[in-house]
Amino acid sequence: MNDKAKQASKIWTDLDIDAPGRQTGFLWLPLAVHDRSGDDAGYNCEPIPIVTIRNGEGPSVLLMAGNHGNEYEGQIILMKLIRTLKVEDVRGRLIILPAANAPAVRGDRRNSPLDDGNLNRQFPGDPSGGPTAMIAHFIESVILPRVEYVIDLHSGSLTAEYLPCAVVARPPNPDHLEEALTRLRVFGMPVGMIIEHSTGGDGALIGACRRQGVKHLSTELGGGGDVNRAAVEMAEYGLARLLHHIGATSRALTDRRAPDCRFVARVPSRDYVYAGSSERGLFEPLVGLNDTVEAGQVVGRIHFTTTPWRDPEPVITRTDGLVLTRRIPARTGRGDCVFALGRDWSPAGTN
Repeated sequence: MNDKAKQASKIWTDLDIDAPGRQTGFLWLPLAVHDRSGDDAGYNCEPIPIVTIRNGEGPSVLLMAGNHGNEYEGQIILMKLIRTLKVEDVRGRLIILPAANAPAVRGDRRNSPLDDGNLNRQFPGDPSGGPTAMIAHFIESVILPRVEYVIDLHSGSLTAEYLPCAVVARPPNPDHLEEALTRLRVFGMPVGMIIEHSTGGDGALIGACRRQGVKHLSTELGGGGDVNRAAVEMAEYGLARLLHHIGATSRALTDRRAPDCRFVARVPSRDYVYAGSSERGLFEPLVGLNDTVEAGQVVGRIHFTTTPWRDPEPVITRTDGLVLTRRIPARTGRGDCVFALGRDWSPAGTN
């Protein structure tokens, strides 16, 4: 544990995280910055909603959404769970943060409007840093040592839509791999993604969980600034199944069986599909989520509104794969990722 992780958090709370029963309240994030409204926030605090439910013996689990503020499906799932879950349904302890990066949720932004902080790049955080670093430090130093599992619900933010899936990182210990795959099967999204590490590296929540010895599962549930109803429903059933599977609920909260889960891995980022045009134009996709593409295939066209008589520029994939994500804004130019791809996964690598 580094020196910053050992320091006491400056975030405080008006509830006892370890108390039995059901509690609702806030983590209070002290603000020593000016927010985007121009108000002097030097003596103010940002409230971060927290709910704890503790009942008897069982595992401790952190349920989290709002890691990125404009990813909505997970926030809705956890708010619904908070309102419906009874204390007697729980075995052990649930700690629920439905708006983990509360300033970003309030600002309806991926990153915090206070410091442009991306919470999923800030771990292990800093108790004396900016607001986002302080939240990351509290989660890693105060909450993660109390839990055995983390379920972190993500979606595609405003610029991407995901093929709904659950995600685990390959555990450092090979003996733990089958248990991680079982969690994917139980959660039961049609696609289960196995990653070697998060895009955010050790600065992501996955890195924090590895440092703290906590088992982690996340999701990608749609995105594009909308709420994917089908993805929300699938994930609600999946969360209910997984909580019962790990012993965190006293009864099964759903009788919906898990569908077959196709294991995939992302291709290297260099093999994603990128727009190559130096002039920005309107991207016309020719394939969609869950489609299979082949190397050399034309998967889209960029049309140029400033010279509408010009032929569109084709967008060509350099590798085979399954379409996992698609870009949402039609206005597109060089370097924009228009599709991310995956391939079927096996323990030895992608097929």
